Amino acid sequence: MDQAPFGCGGMSNGAGAPAVALCAPLQQLRDEHAPLREMMDAFNSTAQAIMTSDDGIKLFNLLREQVADFTVQLKKHAVKEDDVLFPMMALHIGREFGPIAVMESEHEQAEMNLERFLDAAGPAEAELSDEEGRFIAGYAALAHSILTQHFSKEENVLFPMAERMLSDEEKEQLGERIRQL
Repeated sequence: MDQAPFGCGGMSNGAGAPAVALCAPLQQLRDEHAPLREMMDAFNSTAQAIMTSDDGIKLFNLLREQVADFTVQLKKHAVKEDDVLFPMMALHIGREFGPIAVMESEHEQAEMNLERFLDAAGPAEAELSDEEGRFIAGYAALAHSILTQHFSKEENVLFPMAERMLSDEEKEQLGERIRQL
């Protein structure tokens, strides 16, 4: 069978552990983490400045914009995992317990904290005290923490597991369904 539609990706997992070569759709999901990680590291830096500085509230509008932009991009990525990859893997390992249940729970926790931040932050013209701003920025920082660990688990455990368990046909289906999104 021709491997071109889902050929191997890079060999580095970034953690120093031996990496598994990933098929193209799994490598795409992994590669999507880099720009997301850059965005969330940027908003986390802003959140940390707000939470630790006496005049950090001046940065709150920037944080609101960073989190809103990140949330849009994260949702585009997460739907590929939630609606395509996880259900395919669940056919092999189940969904109620184990890796898929953990991944879905972490998606929900991160999304909940991003939504809490955006809801509490209100519109750009909203006036917040320093204390309110520090408290609300904590939601963004918590989402960053959850997603940092989550991305690592996907890259080092879940994606290699999917590479080993999914058949060539399933990998082709994964790629096709991701392209349709």
